[in-house]
Amino acid sequence: MIYITRRERFSAAHKLYRADWSLQENEETFGKCSNPNWHGHNYDLFVTVKGDVDPDTGFVMDLRELKSIILEEVIEKVDHRNINLDVDFMQGKMASTEVLAMEIFRQLRPRIEQHNVLLHSVKLQETENNYVEYLGD
Repeated sequence: MIYITRRERFSAAHKLYRADWSLQENEETFGKCSNPNWHGHNYDLFVTVKGDVDPDTGFVMDLRELKSIILEEVIEKVDHRNINLDVDFMQGKMASTEVLAMEIFRQLRPRIEQHNVLLHSVKLQETENNYVEYLGD
């Protein structure tokens, strides 16, 4: 089995808050990330698939196809958007990097796995110092 990773980038705004908490509770828990006027990040998204190498192509998966799936299922929905308000698969969910990575995984898995490979992980880098990696359920 071999692993291959595709990186894509997007920019998006979000805020971390709970509507059922006071402004003070949100600020104490989420700090600057609870700014009522939002804040944004330039995210790096790493999608890793795994499988066997096709003896005819030498590929685990055609990276052009992987790129197309990531663009259609994720990037077109999140790039230059407000994650809390605009992204269908994030409606009603906390817009943390952890939850976003999990939901991106769930968005990608069905289409990727139609190509006889497994989605191994989604790594989402929010800043140069912070990233999360989700390996699935």
